[in-house]
Amino acid sequence: MHVGEILVTVAVGFLLIGSAGYLMSIYNSLIALKNNIGRSWANIDVLLKQRHDELPKLVKTCEGYMQHERDVFNRLSEARGALLKAHTVPQRAEAENMLTKALGQFFAVAEAYPDLKADASFLQLQSRISELENQIADRREFYNDTVTTFNTRIQQIPDVVVANWLAFTREELFKIDSADRQDVEIRFSLAG
Repeated sequence: MHVGEILVTVAVGFLLIGSAGYLMSIYNSLIALKNNIGRSWANIDVLLKQRHDELPKLVKTCEGYMQHERDVFNRLSEARGALLKAHTVPQRAEAENMLTKALGQFFAVAEAYPDLKADASFLQLQSRISELENQIADRREFYNDTVTTFNTRIQQIPDVVVANWLAFTREELFKIDSADRQDVEIRFSLAG
């Protein structure tokens, strides 16, 4: 072997090793992003469970004050039921949006009951649920950022080659339904 052949062989070897290393780094970063999506969804899920657990306490506290607001209680109950049936991220997002809307209507109706607004248990539960809502919003933002980064990466060259090899597909964002962006219409029941 001549020096020229040895140099070519070494150069090809470094090129192959470098390419393999580069592909492994792409693979590892895509796997990390995929796992971050799962982790960020699990973080949202923990908060959603906490909010879900607080709702029966809130309803029980308010039922005595809001005896004529059965419609508001029914919407909360329907939203909680939809959560139990939701299994995919889009289904969960839709059910969570329904629950968020029902909670907004519930708290808006509660404003008409001064005795309820003065009840310490109600105030504590309202504060806890509001705190959970803020945390959920923060975690949704992180989840959507992670999903957007992942979706972008699996479409970019050269990452698309590794993503196709791994059969990675786009992930769904945690979206708010367009109907949930509308103002909430509140009607008070005055029937006895």
